[in-house]
Amino acid sequence: MKRILLLLGVLTMFAASSIVLEQVPEGIITYEVKTNMHRRLPPDRQEMKNMVPEYNISKDQLFFNPSESLYKPVEEEEEEFGDDNAPVRMRFARPNAEIYVHPASGRHLVSQEFMGKRYLIEDTLKVTPWKFGDETKTIQGYPCKQATFRNEERKQNVVAWYTDQLRPSMGPENFNSLPGTILQIDINEGERVITAIKIEGRPLKKNEMKIPSSGQRISQKAFSKMMDEQMERMRANGGGGVMIRN
Repeated sequence: MKRILLLLGVLTMFAASSIVLEQVPEGIITYEVKTNMHRRLPPDRQEMKNMVPEYNISKDQLFFNPSESLYKPVEEEEEEFGDDNAPVRMRFARPNAEIYVHPASGRHLVSQEFMGKRYLIEDTLKVTPWKFGDETKTIQGYPCKQATFRNEERKQNVVAWYTDQLRPSMGPENFNSLPGTILQIDINEGERVITAIKIEGRPLKKNEMKIPSSGQRISQKAFSKMMDEQMERMRANGGGGVMIRN
């Protein structure tokens, strides 16, 4: 019964968005990713606050058409901070990943670099247990509704703002199972915020929707285990690097 209700919900979601798809069938959404680095420092590494800026800001882009989407980082220069006499240039390690989603088939494909090696992670599209709220706000001219969920595994409170004026099941990173396009994600009240800063409706160029194909094939479960083991090794060895997990 639950599967039938879920299927009906998905069909309704796509039907409701058909008129909108005629207006913006494809294009690019640019997101600003703002991470509070000080809040991510371990309790025993608080002295590093004097060595790193409070926020790391980067950009990602979501390429979409009526049936699929591709989310990937924008290549940017290293960040410079410090005083004029002794500037420091720093690049924070963050997942260099490309995320491809095809909602109709439930396909979810990630090409991600980890420890100098690229992996191809193929999985099925997961439906997040969102709770819908009554609050609304406008992002880039689009009216947005609120949805929330608690990720117990990562101890994260997630707030999403999505618009039903763009197609459903689309958003930044792995946040993509709402009846509209997610234009903002707020994790743990500002610890990490992903916000759409530009929405451009236009025909995609030939290579902009390129399905990831490079890397060693691995399951999501095996890849997550490998990441967790590496983080434990870094903690045990007193590593000073900061790894950003999505």
